[in-house]
Amino acid sequence: MKNPPMFPAAPPAFNRFETEALLQRNTLGIIMGGGAGTRLFPLTKDRAKPAVPLAGKYRLVDIPISNCINSGVRQVYVLTQFNSASLNRHISRAYKFDLFSNGFVEILAAQQTASGVEWYQGTADAVRQNLKNFTQGKYEYFLILSGDQLYRMDFRKFLAKHIQSGAEITIATIPVDGKRASSFGLMQTNAAGRILNFVEKPKTPEALKPLEMPAEILRELKLPENEPRYEANMGIYVFNRQTLIEALDNDMADFGKHIIPEAIKKCRVHSYPFQGYWEDIGTIGSFFEANLDLCSVVPAFNFFDSQAPIFTHARFLPATKINGGHIHHALLSDGCILTEATIERSILGVRTVVEGNSIIKESVIMGADYYAGATNCPTDRPPPGIGKGCKIERTIVDKNVHVGDGVVITPRGKPETFDGPDGMFYIRDGIIVIPKNTVIPPGTWI
Repeated sequence: MKNPPMFPAAPPAFNRFETEALLQRNTLGIIMGGGAGTRLFPLTKDRAKPAVPLAGKYRLVDIPISNCINSGVRQVYVLTQFNSASLNRHISRAYKFDLFSNGFVEILAAQQTASGVEWYQGTADAVRQNLKNFTQGKYEYFLILSGDQLYRMDFRKFLAKHIQSGAEITIATIPVDGKRASSFGLMQTNAAGRILNFVEKPKTPEALKPLEMPAEILRELKLPENEPRYEANMGIYVFNRQTLIEALDNDMADFGKHIIPEAIKKCRVHSYPFQGYWEDIGTIGSFFEANLDLCSVVPAFNFFDSQAPIFTHARFLPATKINGGHIHHALLSDGCILTEATIERSILGVRTVVEGNSIIKESVIMGADYYAGATNCPTDRPPPGIGKGCKIERTIVDKNVHVGDGVVITPRGKPETFDGPDGMFYIRDGIIVIPKNTVIPPGTWI
């Protein structure tokens, strides 16, 4: 494949402002909304995976969008097909650019057209079905991102490395040790960072040996050379314009499984080793642990970085009100009301109400979309909130849930996976999940 016209050599030739201008003019962000999100069920029962609440006041999709905005990528599409109403609503409220900017964040949902009636069959197929929309603009680079990962990356550095190497495709990778390597697709690279081979989740030491990172790259990244490291695919790609068009001129469904292995044989494909926190939030277990880690004194992911903030919908709620109680290592979002409650290593989402003498430990309470008595509060069910004298541990309570007085929720003595009666609760990865809008009667034991 032929490279498009190249810009001057990357840093130090590009300063920060030139790189940002390059991103704004020539780069399109494409965020993959994912499929049905079955591994995050029941959080994805009524919403798209990128719309799942995160860290009390955010949504998963806020992470890649914020990374784009902070890096100067102001033109972004989000591809989705399942339960996209709440995602549409969130994006339309949160991401509005001024009249003097050509920036946008827009949803592209799967749709029937004259050229096809099928839903997205995979990540590559999703981009293929929308390729006409993407290529209408004069974009030279396409930044393809996952919608369910927690990380902070400066895409200016990513793109600069892509241009500097003369690559047609650059894949963001994260160095992992031998214990984690078999869980990822791994890249075999040479000393210059060019990818020579791709192996999906190798299991044996013999298969891992040829995939070890070269000593030259380990030294460049200041990683110890006495322990093998492997470059794991993060599902983050930069494609040159013509390369993407040609790579999708087939019926292959997925980037990681199909497009990338084929492209390595024909194109200049390079890696961009990323050093920093990165978590693939694809299961209830990983979602739960990533949230609880934010309660640590020094969490692995920093939401307090003022240089690269995470953006979301501004709700203009009042400050949280605490009427006594004990709070240890917790995140309290805007507009909460707590009365003599004990909160330990937990996250309380916006508008969470906790009544007297309730105890919440190692749990994620996602809050509510309204207060009791508000005009948008349903009148046919009790208002959302945690009642008096409740005990909740290792539980995810989705939005707008009413928990009656004296309710006890704990996974102790229960199986790792279980579906409760009438959909009142589910257990996944040993974590109890209470679905959105559920009403739990007083005195219930789960």
